[in-house]
Amino acid sequence: MEKTTVAIADAPQAVGPYSQGIVVRKLTSLAYFSGQIAIDPTSGKLHGQTATEQAEQIVENIDALLRSQNMTAENVVKTTVFLTDINAFAAVNAVYAAYFGASLPARSCVAVAALPLGALVEIEITAAT
Repeated sequence: MEKTTVAIADAPQAVGPYSQGIVVRKLTSLAYFSGQIAIDPTSGKLHGQTATEQAEQIVENIDALLRSQNMTAENVVKTTVFLTDINAFAAVNAVYAAYFGASLPARSCVAVAALPLGALVEIEITAAT
């Protein structure tokens, strides 16, 4: 896969740890993963009381899904983040930025009324090779 980050001055700059866009060329696989909430795979129960704790479990879950397909965070080209409280935006951004590092995918972030099992955060990803 050849992945190029879109970063242009003629469109608004990113206001968080994400890219304006990602262009994928020479695509061999495209993977759509369901949204992940902070379920601990060992206990099957929701992990964490704060958005930060839940986001940490979510990126562990995402990492496991990616590894199952011989992928890493670098393969992620698009994410959607769902928050039950938009005030948790900065806390989730910190975990998100640490996980994705310099390979920031395109992203949407929306506030929602509720998430399954009372979760505070959900993240879905699309990855490519």
